Amino acid sequence: MSPAAVGLLMLFLASGLLFALGLRMDREYERGVIFRLGRFHSVKGPGLYWIIPFIDDATRVDIRTRTVDIEAQETVTSDSVTIRVNAVLYYRIIEPEKAVISVADYRAATYQIALTTLRNVVGQHLMDEILRDRDKINSSVPSLMKSPIRGD
Repeated sequence: MSPAAVGLLMLFLASGLLFALGLRMDREYERGVIFRLGRFHSVKGPGLYWIIPFIDDATRVDIRTRTVDIEAQETVTSDSVTIRVNAVLYYRIIEPEKAVISVADYRAATYQIALTTLRNVVGQHLMDEILRDRDKINSSVPSLMKSPIRGD
């Protein structure tokens, strides 16, 4: 084999390896947030896509609805009665790039804002209202939530 053929074969193998290193695949419920040289570039997925190896970095974000059990909190109502309240938090990532870029840990931030909202809602109502109008209070909570990512 001539040196030119060996060089061409090596070049072909190296480019094939480089191509294979850049292939990524995200499932239907995942998105890849792509950073090119440290700066946000795009959101890819689901399916098969290619990034530039050693230049691009992909961070996977799960966009399925998640449930988090909020442990019982001692909270004071507006008539100064201390009660224990627990809740379940449902959240879903809508903008994966903001979840990765805007907040260091979006899971912890979402949990903390849910705790704060729970305490604020209970603190605005009388004990009798909380016991009597639980469904009405539950339906008002989503509109009171402020996103730690969007900065609402």
